[in-house]
Parts: sequence; C-alpha cells; structure tokens
Amino acid sequence: MAEYYMFNKPVGCITARRDERHKTVMDYFPEEKRDVLFPVGRLDGDTEGFLLVTDDGELCYKLLRPEHHIPKTYFFIATGALGDEKIALLEGGVKIYKNSDLITSPAKIEDVRALTYKDIAEHLPEKERRMSERRASLPAVSAFITITEGKKHQVRRMLRHVGCKIVYLKRVKMGELSLDAGLPLGKYRSLTAEELEILRR
Repeated sequence: MAEYYMFNKPVGCITARRDERHKTVMDYFPEEKRDVLFPVGRLDGDTEGFLLVTDDGELCYKLLRPEHHIPKTYFFIATGALGDEKIALLEGGVKIYKNSDLITSPAKIEDVRALTYKDIAEHLPEKERRMSERRASLPAVSAFITITEGKKHQVRRMLRHVGCKIVYLKRVKMGELSLDAGLPLGKYRSLTAEELEILRR
C-alpha cells in the first residue's frame, strides 16, 4: 500500500534522497524508508515549507507534468516595494534568465502588505540586521505568489526582476492542498484520505 506524507521542510536541507555533503529531506525519515520514499518535486535549500513525500510514482508523475499546471503557492518576505505596476509585470510573466527570451507563465500575487526593514529584521542577514535608523525605514513587502512552473529559484528570480530581494520563502500550498499550520518544521505526517483525494483531483 502506497504511503503519502506531508513534510514541513526546514531551511538548510536539500531535496534529495541522499547526499554525502548536505543533509537531505530524507534524513528526517527513518532509515528503512529512505530508499523507498522520495520527494515530489523540489524545494531549494533556502526555502522551507510543504513538500510531498511518497512512494507512488504514478501520482508523482501526474503532479510534476508541466501540462497539468499544478499551482504552487508561496509566502514571501522581501526587501523593496511591490506596487501595482510590478504586480502586473509578475502576473503577466517576466524574463528570469539573461540569455533567454522565455518568460514565466502567468502568476497570481495576493495579500500584498507594505512593510519596512524594521518589520522584517529577524529575517535579514546578520550584517543587515545591524542597521542604522535610516535603513530601518526602507521599504519591504510580504505577499503570497502562486505559480504553475518549477524553474530553479523561480520565485526569487521573478521578484529580483522587479527590484525585490526575497529574505524568507515558504511553500504553503500545492494544488488545492495547504500545509498543515500545526506541523512543526522538520516534521512530517501521513496525509488523510480527504487530503489525498484533493491531490488526486
């Protein structure tokens, strides 16, 4: 019988079964499961949040097929401002690679909140955390972004294109299935029958 787990991936581990140099997401699972289970898709090492782990290759294939356009929603905090013009650019598609004319598929930006450096101090690198009074008032922003692709560092590259630098990124939703808000970082749990049905739809 197939197994399905919701894993709340912490920052600092890579999405792989095994790695000689880095901690992987599978290191959080019992040894006997590491050669049977696998993560569906990937999350960058500096991104946390919802990762599906299973041994169901057929479901994995369906979820990752580009033509199925499975939406993935992320919450981000970034330095810089995000006004209507920039939001329109992100939602319409932007170029994220210098030597390519390819643009990203349409995205959705929601719940945009204007902040300042002072508001996001805990997420800033140590050297930026020790900021001057002037720097504390510089603009920052938080929002949710939904994409249907999975290019490397895509969300970070998209925000960089409009002058924003992400300092915190968390995947909160895959398809119509949301990350369990009560699931601690580095922990996993089995999907319920209802959650599995949501994914299969």
